[in-house]
Amino acid sequence: MSKITIRYFAAAAAAAGTEQETWDRPETLSQLRAQLAEAYGPAMAQVLRAGSFLINGVVRRDAGELGSADELTVDVLPPFAGG
Repeated sequence: MSKITIRYFAAAAAAAGTEQETWDRPETLSQLRAQLAEAYGPAMAQVLRAGSFLINGVVRRDAGELGSADELTVDVLPPFAGG
């Protein structure tokens, strides 16, 4: 099974207790979202409800496939205040 790099920012990093880690690669963003919520509990679930993801630098909010790139980096971004 291939791996992905997950990077966490702000509240997501606080919920995960780390800024970066490597996980087995799920097929979809929806699966990743569920795995993160299960692994890190309510604080992460709250971030995931309101936040967004960057997948190899592209903003994603849908639940579709993660893509076929050999190297995959997923940034977990909480909602940001301000403008």
